[in-house]
Amino acid sequence: MKKDLHPENHPAIFVDMTTGTKFVTTSTRTSDKKETIDGVEYNVLSMGVTSDSHPFFTGQKQFVDTEGRIDKFQKRFGAVRRAGKPKLGA
Repeated sequence: MKKDLHPENHPAIFVDMTTGTKFVTTSTRTSDKKETIDGVEYNVLSMGVTSDSHPFFTGQKQFVDTEGRIDKFQKRFGAVRRAGKPKLGA
């Protein structure tokens, strides 16, 4: 077996930024923020979306963009025309 092949696991708390829910687990990531629970020091890692706030898991409907990306682009920049190519040697 190769030495130091796998990264170290550390106790961690993942905090959902929108709901404030905390998930206690382990992670290879570390953080400057620490929290002690039952005498164990955990790295506190903030997450934007977790199973507690994701629409798929919560069942809440989310705004769905029905307008296509090309249509949006044309609406924003359709009136803007590119300048002609500069003539070489003139």
